[in-house]
Amino acid sequence: RRLIRCKDYMARRAADAGILAMECYFPQRYVPQTALEEADGCAGKYTVGLGQTALAFFDDREDIASVLLTACARLLERYGVPASAIGRLEVGTETLLDKSKSVKTTLMAQLFGAEHSDVEGVSSTNACYGGTAALLNSVAWVESSAWDGRYALVVCGDIAVYAPGPARPTGGGGAVAMLVGPDAPLVMAGPRATHAFEVYDFYKPRGNTEYATVDGKLSQDAYLASVDTCWSRLKAKLGAPAAAEQLGLNGSPADLRAFDYVCMHSPYNKLVQKGFARLLYGDFADDATAPRFAGDAQRWAGVPPAKTVGDREAEKCFVGLAKPDFEAKCAPSDTASRQVGNCYTAALYMNLLSLVSAKASSLIGARLLLFSYGSGAVATAFTLIGREPSGGSALALPPASPFTLERIATTAQLAERLTARTCSDLPTLTRALELREERYGQAGYEPSGDVGALAPGTYYLAAVDELHRRTYSRK
Repeated sequence: RRLIRCKDYMARRAADAGILAMECYFPQRYVPQTALEEADGCAGKYTVGLGQTALAFFDDREDIASVLLTACARLLERYGVPASAIGRLEVGTETLLDKSKSVKTTLMAQLFGAEHSDVEGVSSTNACYGGTAALLNSVAWVESSAWDGRYALVVCGDIAVYAPGPARPTGGGGAVAMLVGPDAPLVMAGPRATHAFEVYDFYKPRGNTEYATVDGKLSQDAYLASVDTCWSRLKAKLGAPAAAEQLGLNGSPADLRAFDYVCMHSPYNKLVQKGFARLLYGDFADDATAPRFAGDAQRWAGVPPAKTVGDREAEKCFVGLAKPDFEAKCAPSDTASRQVGNCYTAALYMNLLSLVSAKASSLIGARLLLFSYGSGAVATAFTLIGREPSGGSALALPPASPFTLERIATTAQLAERLTARTCSDLPTLTRALELREERYGQAGYEPSGDVGALAPGTYYLAAVDELHRRTYSRK
């Protein structure tokens, strides 16, 4: 039985293209940030200073291919989507196993088989931005004349590890898989604004280690400056009547008040708080005389945003001023990222999944502002709108349930899965990361990490042969 009628869908463009379904994967084990603080003698530095609760970790039994495999398999199986229904598979990751071969082909081999090889897409790499590039590419494919009526599958994820020292608590890891198609409950709408520029804030020039070369202060400043630039450009584009009409602004100001929720790239939660405050500063720069900015904020009236990046007094003022809005609009999206840590390319989308898990169908009609940042650097601000699908998605097969926000929330079971993880001690974390460091770049070995520590259904690395070819199994 044919699942689709390609000619029918090629004859017309897809409407309301966006995210139909979401799933995620993160490590089964974690260490509380308080344990890291105790070991380092710095109470509050990671829980308050970084805003993080826990650090999830992988040992040598999992690599980026197995992590992405698990996320994809969870989505396809839980939503009942057959491999034949996927026409594009796009990967976003900066955790490279090979300098030439895309990890997409490993996913194809494990999940699709030789009979389903007509699948477009490869991997996108630019630090933490690759997931957004993969999503934008996939939505564009669905909206294009080349679309053949099948779904796109986007998967993004990374393993974030740092050498022993002050950066290690900012690690983490995980993956998010997203099904993209028409009649979506999270539709991509309106203009986007991008800022691409050269900066050596975080990069990986060395081939003999997983660890990045990082300038922490420069990276934070680049992130915040990118928020300023993307927000200013997006608001300018939203000033066009067609864009305002598409988002239903109906004469409302194109500022932070126009958005019900905000999801931001999250290296650590405190930086998200600072980034959110930059959105408010951008509105202040546009209209400093507004009553909501009366008081101490007037000290910076007329000062361009670029002049206040790194200004701690301005930061303190606007973080405080933004706090009520942050708690209402942004905090609902931080559930997973605070407990898992940095997922690099998946960080923004782990936050989006957290928001959907928390709000579900109440997001119908809501405007969501998303900000994506990848060091080096490329950043984009864009908008999603929550909606109730008509049920006419191209490949909605009876008796399958329609793709809805409520279904995403109930299928992901995010809170339950986070609670079910195993709390580990610091020596276990240290040994796991030492194993990864010892194995990096090696050939001809079988990983020694404990398969028993993995959750059921998890893909894992079974062996690496003498030619660096990898084989995988599933628990």
